[in-house]
Amino acid sequence: MTGTDRDQMMARKGRMLSLVIAGTLVLWMLLQVISPMIGLPGRFALLFDFAAMAALVWALINVFQLWRARREQEG
Repeated sequence: MTGTDRDQMMARKGRMLSLVIAGTLVLWMLLQVISPMIGLPGRFALLFDFAAMAALVWALINVFQLWRARREQEG
């Protein structure tokens, strides 16, 4: 894999991670507002919280992997 291909792959992964993080937070906030309005029980709010946490943990792990790959490429 050439340096340019690797840079493009890292940029693509970074964009995907930013979309996952932003999308997760926006969706989580919307669900926190909408859930009481439509009368969903509290256990669903907890389910949404756990799903958001899982998505953010996944993103954090991938951000760490991307950071390590960039450090490895530079050094």
